[in-house]
Amino acid sequence: MLKVTISGHPGSGTSTLVSLLCETKGWSSLNGGELFRQEAKRRNMSLSDFGQLCKEDLEVDRQLDALLKEEMMRTDDEASSIIESRLSGWWAYKLGLSTPRIWLEVDDIERAKRVQAREGGDLNSIIEANKQRSKVDEQRFDELYGLLPQQTEPYTHIINASDLNPQEVLASVLDILEE
Repeated sequence: MLKVTISGHPGSGTSTLVSLLCETKGWSSLNGGELFRQEAKRRNMSLSDFGQLCKEDLEVDRQLDALLKEEMMRTDDEASSIIESRLSGWWAYKLGLSTPRIWLEVDDIERAKRVQAREGGDLNSIIEANKQRSKVDEQRFDELYGLLPQQTEPYTHIINASDLNPQEVLASVLDILEE
């Protein structure tokens, strides 16, 4: 059964947080970004090219989002405890699920540094690629659903994680979960 949603822009630390939560709590998770990356890879496309395809063929995005929503509604023993995606907080909100919906806010430079540490590359190029990806994604989400992931409406908690290490973010979320 769904216990929490975790959302944030690429490089904000959502994947690291989910991994730590799963380890700490013994929970399972579903990563929307991983679904996105797997589909891009399956199609032999870069993330930005796949994002562009999603913008041009809105049905691709709708199918991926439908999978996330279905998982959120599951109540059996195999259901994911954590759903991580930029729109998971929105979906839980729109589905009326009373679960903590957390957004990790991280400034652009710190996000780029985190992506660089994970994937390598030139920092300025990563900053620009992140901006382009966000622009394409925001246009797509606005066209599809009339919303932006970072709008605060659906989130029960927003954590500014720019200056926090993974353990500090985890501690903040564990405090939220114990409320």
